[in-house]
Amino acid sequence: MGLHVPENIAQLKPYPPGKPIEELEREYGISGSIKLASNENPLGPSPLAIAAIQSHLQNLHRYPDGSGFYLRKRLSTHLQVPESAIVLGNGSNEIIDLLIRTFVRQGDEVLMAAPTFLVYHLMVRVAGGKPVEVPLKGFTHDLQAMTEAITSRTRLIFLNNPNNPTGTVLSRQDMDEFLDRVPQDVPIVVDEAYFEFANPEKTFSGLEYLDSTPPVIVLRTFSKAYGLAGLRIGYGVMIEEIADYLNRVRQPFNVNTLAQVAALAALDDEDFLQRTREVVREELRYLYQEMARLQLPTFPTETNFFLIQVDCDAREVYQALLKKGVIVRAMNSYGLANFIRISPGRHEENLRFVAAIEEVMNSLRKG
Repeated sequence: MGLHVPENIAQLKPYPPGKPIEELEREYGISGSIKLASNENPLGPSPLAIAAIQSHLQNLHRYPDGSGFYLRKRLSTHLQVPESAIVLGNGSNEIIDLLIRTFVRQGDEVLMAAPTFLVYHLMVRVAGGKPVEVPLKGFTHDLQAMTEAITSRTRLIFLNNPNNPTGTVLSRQDMDEFLDRVPQDVPIVVDEAYFEFANPEKTFSGLEYLDSTPPVIVLRTFSKAYGLAGLRIGYGVMIEEIADYLNRVRQPFNVNTLAQVAALAALDDEDFLQRTREVVREELRYLYQEMARLQLPTFPTETNFFLIQVDCDAREVYQALLKKGVIVRAMNSYGLANFIRISPGRHEENLRFVAAIEEVMNSLRKG
């Protein structure tokens, strides 16, 4: 057709989402499958959020609150930051997009680890920028190497803490030393999508650095710990000047009504949040134990997911598990061809996963 598509767009590879349960069951003619691929909450959504959604269904003919007034006010109290520092997004992914569109132009550079959350690379390429990927060291951000990779074209630095897909964290000392080495005009984006699962003694909160120079921007989400992934609701916290720029770029009504009221209610559901943490930690212990029994190496995590090393191509394991109605994530697209990633489900789901992977690995090892 001769479409005039820019080269940086034409060469992109779409983000590979986890396989939907309905599609899996249709494709393989099975039922009762389980999904452990997308780092979702094993308990489902917050009950208080569900109740809030139900009470607002009659208002769907109204446009959402374009400023997110009530949610930002509640977050301001919850986080002890000014309301003007908070920007709401259609998932924290949208804040990533807004930051890149605000700061990055053709040929500009954005620093990130490798592997890390794939969306950083994707959105920088969309903007015509250059993703500068610094390999992890011991599955953790190599901040010394990232410092050495900074140039006059560097516009943003992404730190995924805890990091997806490795589950590792940076310490407060790591962050302090890094800040001292970064130019004052290069914002550091600390993506804390899994912050609620991390041990606070092992890492830091990006909110501690909001007044720092260079500026620090913190991203968080309601998708994981609060179980609202399907509503797409997240936020960024930053100095007022940067928030003002993002609000100029942000689309009006970018966060829908149900997402806002659900997030507002979920913030008050401390019992649910605590139960989520307990279930995840308990099931991680069980899964670590079982993977050790099966001689499948695992790696410590500060998140609700972890990596499992398999002694073959991860796609083989992924496909074999699919046929048993178990959806996991093969890490080939992250450059980890011998790893799968799973998030703990409910205990009965984890029992099924263990049985399935034992059968699959026995079969592949014999083959």
